[in-house]
Amino acid sequence: MTRRFRGIDELDAVAGQLIDAGRLYSVWLFEGQMGAGKTTLIKAICRRLGVVNTVQSPTFSIVNEYITESGESVYHFDCYRLRDEEEALDSGLEEYIDSGARCLIEWPERIAGLLPPDAWTIHLRVENEERVLETY
Repeated sequence: MTRRFRGIDELDAVAGQLIDAGRLYSVWLFEGQMGAGKTTLIKAICRRLGVVNTVQSPTFSIVNEYITESGESVYHFDCYRLRDEEEALDSGLEEYIDSGARCLIEWPERIAGLLPPDAWTIHLRVENEERVLETY
């Protein structure tokens, strides 16, 4: 799936399309340069999933747990500050991934050796005034 969008007003529609397209995947990998909109997109996805907590980047905590209106857990990881995969293991990453709950992971390339082969990748990039989203 490739989707182009310009502004924040399109994010809810994009988030809904991703939720529909990725319903069979529990681990979602968000790739893209700094400032591409990964965290902003994750916030929109969490809104559409019915998350009741405040969604914010887990840059310093590495992982945030959110709860949906139906009581489901959603885990949001930001691996940018990780020094190595060992640090990710110390955070309990494997247990979160193995839980079957939705795991939304920013900067997955930092922990590539720990990721399941069936994870779903969402790549964001900026082209001119648009965001381009590709999934695979």
